[in-house]
Amino acid sequence: MAGSPALLLLLSLGLCCTSAQGQRNKMEARFLDRNLKHPQEGQRLELECLPYNRDNGVSWVRQDKDGKLHFITYIPVFSRTTDPGSKTTSSQFEWSKQENSFRLVVKNFKAQDQGTYFCISNINQVLHFSSGQPAFFPVTTTSAPTTPAATNQSSQISKTDICMQSSDPGTSNKNMLNFYCEIYIWAPLAGVCLVLLVVLVVTIVLCQKTRRRRCRCKRPPNGKPGAKPSVPTRHI
Repeated sequence: MAGSPALLLLLSLGLCCTSAQGQRNKMEARFLDRNLKHPQEGQRLELECLPYNRDNGVSWVRQDKDGKLHFITYIPVFSRTTDPGSKTTSSQFEWSKQENSFRLVVKNFKAQDQGTYFCISNINQVLHFSSGQPAFFPVTTTSAPTTPAATNQSSQISKTDICMQSSDPGTSNKNMLNFYCEIYIWAPLAGVCLVLLVVLVVTIVLCQKTRRRRCRCKRPPNGKPGAKPSVPTRHI
């Protein structure tokens, strides 16, 4: 029952041929229990195939999750067994023909039995495929349990890590925007203050130099600026 590319090719050809025949040549593979949606692990799973032409045998195949086809068994049309105890069995499957249906039983449904089940009939050298019957475990969502070890590890996380983990992108972007705004506001003010400080220092230096120059100038003897000194006269 290993996967085979040949079976995949036959499946493609059969689907094309089936669609060409129309709705009157429809085959159906389904659960024997019509209320069943998802089989459980370890369950006895019963399927039946209802071909439109009951004068031909039926083959059962399974397509797994990866798309590979696995041949299960062939049920000939001559096994017209109506006694439920007269069945052909294997270690994993049972199959029989009950009146108008070809039945397949998975004795102990396991994970490797999951897939989509088809039945195939060869009518006038044309392969006819039934509709697929998915058989998968129900999807369950479980929450991770909280263990003491996980609690101890979480208590050892530093405050810096907590802050980094709890900060969301919106807050970080807002803080970054505020930081840039403060730079644009305070940088020009700091520049203006620096320029004013430089001007003040230059002004103080120039004032001191001018004052020193004035102090070095000589004053006239009479104390009046601009007066000519008197020349002493000689008497003969």
